[in-house]
Amino acid sequence: MGFVKALIGIPLVLIVLIFASVNNEMVEFNLWPTGIHITVWRSLAIIALLGVGYVFGWLFTWMSYAKVRQALRNQKKQNKKLSKEQEKLAKEVEGLQDNIETLRAAVPDEETLPFTARLKSAFIGKKTAGGEKSE
Repeated sequence: MGFVKALIGIPLVLIVLIFASVNNEMVEFNLWPTGIHITVWRSLAIIALLGVGYVFGWLFTWMSYAKVRQALRNQKKQNKKLSKEQEKLAKEVEGLQDNIETLRAAVPDEETLPFTARLKSAFIGKKTAGGEKSE
């Protein structure tokens, strides 16, 4: 974006400076309500008025983006708050995972049945204490 601004701004500034330097006669400005008369070079008046216009334009633009800057500040505050909460929850999850590992280590491993035995037990009902099959 800065490159585009420079690509447009530099030639524009050069044109204004050339125009101002060509128009180098003395002019008189009458400030109407006050009755003040000012005599200056036209080039100085052109450059000064363009500078004042630039400052007012920049100020207007800055003021128009006040809501955007406020929203950005609020987002940054919320991001910091959520980051702290995420770190806290990550530590809590890590502690819970450690607890799970501790509990798994405490429970003895069950004897694993071969695949065929598990398959048979799935299709054939298990025998109960009375010798009957349950379904």
